[in-house]
Amino acid sequence: MSINRHGAQGNKGPGGQPLPFARAVEADGWLYVSGQVPMVDGQLVAGDIVTQSRQAILNLLAVLQVAGYEPQDVVRCGAWLDDPRDFQAFNNVFREYFGEHPPARSCVVSSMVVDCKVEIECVAYKKPA
Repeated sequence: MSINRHGAQGNKGPGGQPLPFARAVEADGWLYVSGQVPMVDGQLVAGDIVTQSRQAILNLLAVLQVAGYEPQDVVRCGAWLDDPRDFQAFNNVFREYFGEHPPARSCVVSSMVVDCKVEIECVAYKKPA
């Protein structure tokens, strides 16, 4: 089995801090994408749940694209929300990106490690060539 780590070098968090994990790891057609928060260039994006959800999902999709996967390859997502009242708004944004090919998903309420409203991860699969 071959394992390919995407974004293990140069992965930066808040304030440009180096992060000790890969953005994604690929093994035999499976891609495990680390949790993505609403961050651009190491800075959290301010805004409501809609703004932050869009950015977190765009970050997730960017990791998928770099690894050669597409949204329809996603088989499962996990999402964490800071506030349970944001659930419906998050679902509406999620539907914008995954509506045609909805993956399995879990969504829980949790305190965040960084000061944001949402984090999302996924597992994708593409038959190896």
